[in-house]
Amino acid sequence: MTEYSTVPSAPRDGKAQAAADKAYRKATRPWFKKKRFLLPLIIIGLMIISSIANAGKDEPSAAVAPSADASAAAPAATAPAETAAPPETAAPAETAAPAKPAAPAKPAAPAVPTEYKSALNKAESYSKMMHMSKAGIYEQLTSEFGEKFSPEAAQYAVDNLVADYNANALAKAKDYQETMSMSPEGIREQLTSEFGEKFTPEEADYAIQNLG
Repeated sequence: MTEYSTVPSAPRDGKAQAAADKAYRKATRPWFKKKRFLLPLIIIGLMIISSIANAGKDEPSAAVAPSADASAAAPAATAPAETAAPPETAAPAETAAPAKPAAPAKPAAPAVPTEYKSALNKAESYSKMMHMSKAGIYEQLTSEFGEKFSPEAAQYAVDNLVADYNANALAKAKDYQETMSMSPEGIREQLTSEFGEKFTPEEADYAIQNLG
């Protein structure tokens, strides 16, 4: 009787052991691997992802709105008006320089009398052709045996005559030397004599020194 009761009980112990192992594994399984915890976590995760996606769609519009408000408010904040530059003051007009007084007109030269002109022409002829001295020309112009010009006309003539009296004295000295073969001292005396040519001593000295 004893052997009959113990043999059939071996299979029941194996099933029980398997059921006990399965229950143990379920009991020791981590909480996040259990179905009753995993499904709610999945649902919660989907809800979080959905809310993040929706928030991402709403953020651009929220970000754009302030810019629109800012652009609307921008015209209101007008820049301070530039201060107008003070008008340029016109430079003072240059005062015209006072006109210089006109120089007084020179008085017209008095007309030279015809007698004076004639006396000057005669004086030029005596100087160029006869190589006379200044005093000799004046005497010839006023002499009653000569030209008979007035003393004023004769003085005008010798004052305005352009003549080289040194050259005239030298020419006269050569004439005396060549035609009369006079000595230098005789020529000097003839040139300076009041009865002769009436040259100055300086003019006579020039002639003798350059006589050769």
